[in-house]
Amino acid sequence: MKTKDQYIESLAAELKQWSAQIDLLTAKTENAAAQAKLKYAEELEELLAKQHEATEKMNELTEASGNAWKTVKESADKIWDELRVGLADAASKFK
Repeated sequence: MKTKDQYIESLAAELKQWSAQIDLLTAKTENAAAQAKLKYAEELEELLAKQHEATEKMNELTEASGNAWKTVKESADKIWDELRVGLADAASKFK
């Protein structure tokens, strides 16, 4: 089992990688046709909202300790799964 610091470091690395993927999707959105651009922009807004939520959860993880950390970790895992799935889905649509 990972320590708190290892867990946070792992999530931070994954979030950084996802940020780069979101930036790539943003660039693709800017090059898309008008109708597709609107659809992609909506999906991108959802991803950015999830990314923001994940960032906030990272801050909570950093500050949490003891039993509170375990609770925050569970909700962080859920947010990470949602962001992971959403990003994979959006990336497949942008291809």
